[in-house]
Amino acid sequence: MVKLNEIEFGEGRPFVLIAGPCVIENEDITFKTAEAIKEIAEKVGIPYVFKSSYKKANRTSLDSFSGLEFNRALKILDYVKEKFELPILTDIHTEAEAVIVGEHADILQIPAFLCRQTELLIAAGNTGKIVNIKKGQFLAPKDMEHAVEKVESTGNKNILLTERGTTFGYGNLVVDMRSLVIMRDLGYPVVMDATHSVQMPGTGNVTGGSPEFILPLAKAAAAVGIDALFLEVHPNPPEALSDKASQLPLENLEELLLQIKRIDDAVKRG
Repeated sequence: MVKLNEIEFGEGRPFVLIAGPCVIENEDITFKTAEAIKEIAEKVGIPYVFKSSYKKANRTSLDSFSGLEFNRALKILDYVKEKFELPILTDIHTEAEAVIVGEHADILQIPAFLCRQTELLIAAGNTGKIVNIKKGQFLAPKDMEHAVEKVESTGNKNILLTERGTTFGYGNLVVDMRSLVIMRDLGYPVVMDATHSVQMPGTGNVTGGSPEFILPLAKAAAAVGIDALFLEVHPNPPEALSDKASQLPLENLEELLLQIKRIDDAVKRG
């Protein structure tokens, strides 16, 4: 089990929601989305961690929005944490960022493309914070044992492992639900990222997606058994500055969570 304040990941506990806009676009969207998701999560009865990236280091096009100024973005995350009393998850991309961001976030996320970076994993582990490692699109789930060992080498065993799809040919991802079982066998809670899993990479200068599959993938993962559900949620995805084709509309969140909660309850209550 991994604990974050009163939130518990794993060992048959109800799934945790990790959700928020893909990237911090501005104060208004960030605050309104965080507040709305918190209200929905409390209504449905699901523990909630706010997620948004202060920077998107991996963009399809040079012209794509990559984030606000670093310190401004961190201040927005600080405000969400204090104002709405929410724990924060955000990505890191370098060893230096691990140290700085570790002073602000509760969970440091290793992006999928960086999940083999030894120095980054060790730097994240050394912060003592929870480290969420997203499985690279190019990795078999068993290979995540090496990423786990790198974080463990720091003495930090507060680790989460996230499935987000595997590259299949060009321009598509597939999700092998066996990976949730295989990664859990490494000894840590597993997370299903149901929004990045519907991306369509390599479709021009903007990443595409098939958001109609978010719910089916989330339901399938919940049936296998998950400890957290990761969703990028936006009040108006077509106008989002990042991942507009794969974010879940905020208006659809409550119904999705109700369905996943029913499955989660049935699986964990036997």
